[in-house]
Amino acid sequence: MAHLQRKSFAQPEETRVFTDGKGKVDIVTVGDGPIGLGRFEPGWRWSANVKPLAGTDSCQSHHTGYVISGRMVVRMTDGEEEEFGPGDAFVMPAGHDAWIVGDEPCVLVDFTGMRTYAVPQ
Repeated sequence: MAHLQRKSFAQPEETRVFTDGKGKVDIVTVGDGPIGLGRFEPGWRWSANVKPLAGTDSCQSHHTGYVISGRMVVRMTDGEEEEFGPGDAFVMPAGHDAWIVGDEPCVLVDFTGMRTYAVPQ
């Protein structure tokens, strides 16, 4: 029988910090997998602040989530590009770079991409 579960990002089970202090993702696990609450500071870019941790040429996580605040641009390796902002639900397939636009942090919830995201290799 299934049971109710509750976890709070106020007490994450894990925190992964990006290089150069450009943000972090707090992680809680509910149900079958981890959920991340990411905070990406102005100037953050995946290829500069996560690539050194991941050791891959592009982000290999598949993200599904929701943007709470701020703006992020995602560019796929084939050149497709999209900007995401507050209120946007998103899917970001594996094989992309991303960066923050403007002077406001981007805060988002990621429901599918946290198993291996920003895990040092």
